[in-house]
Amino acid sequence: MPINIQKDLPAREILEEENLFVMDEERAVHQDIRPLDILLLNLMPKKEDTELQILRLLSNSPLQVNVTFMKVASHQSKNTSVSHLNKFYVDFDEVKDKYYDGMIITGARVELIPYEKVDYWQELTEIFDWTEEHVTSTMFQCWGAQAAMYYFYGLDKVILPKKVFGIFAHKVNHRKVPLVRNFDDIFYAPHSRNTEVPLESIEKCEKIDIHACSQEAGFFLGTADGGRKVFVQGHPEYDRLTLKQEYERDVKKGIDIAVPVNYFEDNDPSKEPLLIWRSHSDGLYMNWLNYYVYQETPYER
Repeated sequence: MPINIQKDLPAREILEEENLFVMDEERAVHQDIRPLDILLLNLMPKKEDTELQILRLLSNSPLQVNVTFMKVASHQSKNTSVSHLNKFYVDFDEVKDKYYDGMIITGARVELIPYEKVDYWQELTEIFDWTEEHVTSTMFQCWGAQAAMYYFYGLDKVILPKKVFGIFAHKVNHRKVPLVRNFDDIFYAPHSRNTEVPLESIEKCEKIDIHACSQEAGFFLGTADGGRKVFVQGHPEYDRLTLKQEYERDVKKGIDIAVPVNYFEDNDPSKEPLLIWRSHSDGLYMNWLNYYVYQETPYER
């Protein structure tokens, strides 16, 4: 898929080096099609890393996609430069009167804080409400998924006795569901979290359909409102080195952290991580874009 992003976005050069099709605004306006408009609310601390990871996954469809990056105004980012945010990101007030075909709300490093104590919680709930009328389908990822399930359905998270950290096997419940179409019965995906919404709680919620879960990592993938809400309690967007960087960061800080499960060859942190989840991550995003965004959104919004 040609991704339509600003010419000088730092991720652009990396994507082009990886031979991914990137389009700028000047070329996009000469194509006689209506592109999909996707809004990305990036709550992760290292925003440039997350931009690149998600743009990679949005790059494998024949559809043209316009991507707009959004931040919360009620929180000051400490890991991304102000100049980058001012140049490439919008605030909610700038888009609240617009409509989007799809939206992605990422995870955040606030999982051990009660939801109501997160400094941007009020703003986030306003955005959650706004998606109901202004977005065709919203994908909530990791903490974003937990926060959405809490806000919409009252399903609270619990703190785990041990961090879920590594690459875990998941089983597809029903392979004919469009979101997991062409998935293998068993597939792998990254997790990195200290909390979860328990699978048992989600199973009791009649409004959420569960599409994939893990015996070790619990709930991974589900939908609600006929696919207008997609919940991903994990990080399918992570690239090969993300867990390695998180592991080395915690070791350097003196944190007692286990080696990520099923990640390093021979479980040896000195060896190259094994990339065993990329094809299914690509498939997840493509299925979402095609069946839950493109097929459902009206041509004229």
